[in-house]
Amino acid sequence: MSKVAVLLSGSGVFDGAEVNEVVLTLLHIEKQGASYQCFAPNIAQMHTVNHLTGEADGTARNVLAESARIARGNVKPLSELEVADFDALLVPGGFGVAKNFCDFAVKGADMTVQPEVLAVCSGFAQANKPAGYMCIAPVLLPKVYGEGVTCTIGNDADVAAAIESMGGRHVECAVDDLVTDNTHKVVTTPAYMLAKSVSDADAGISKLVAQVLATSL
Repeated sequence: MSKVAVLLSGSGVFDGAEVNEVVLTLLHIEKQGASYQCFAPNIAQMHTVNHLTGEADGTARNVLAESARIARGNVKPLSELEVADFDALLVPGGFGVAKNFCDFAVKGADMTVQPEVLAVCSGFAQANKPAGYMCIAPVLLPKVYGEGVTCTIGNDADVAAAIESMGGRHVECAVDDLVTDNTHKVVTTPAYMLAKSVSDADAGISKLVAQVLATSL
């Protein structure tokens, strides 16, 4: 049975992990007959957003504690993740990736990645283990895999240009499809960068999870 590490960036699309993407990811891991463990960095969120109004409300929250909301408490500090214990890595999206895993939301292509997140993601890359990144999460890939890594966030011109500026190669992709970089064993899908519904997001995420797990065998 394949074991998958799932990285969470909080809880909620505007300041953490996209909840539907996380739930669909965990569902399809189980449906593929694999197991998972969720992880999150034990750090403060960039900020907290009121998801009813869309405005930042000034409340201080912790990424690990917020991630526990989605994982029903079954989440470990990212510092405890040992790459050798897992066969694959999956990173759902949500603006928490662009705000808590890195500062892309503020600096764009001049972003830096949170050191613990970069170390873990790079660890899977260096171990030649497959990984899947969804939604906005592929902005991390040029920093993880280096120049030439191929990925998609769908068709957002500004984000695609930022990825290219950082050394990545962006490929436009429909919501129900994926892009596979066979050299780096990394799979990406647009998810809620394009999805208009849960079923839209599910179409690409289900394929991504299946592809990553097939590569891990």
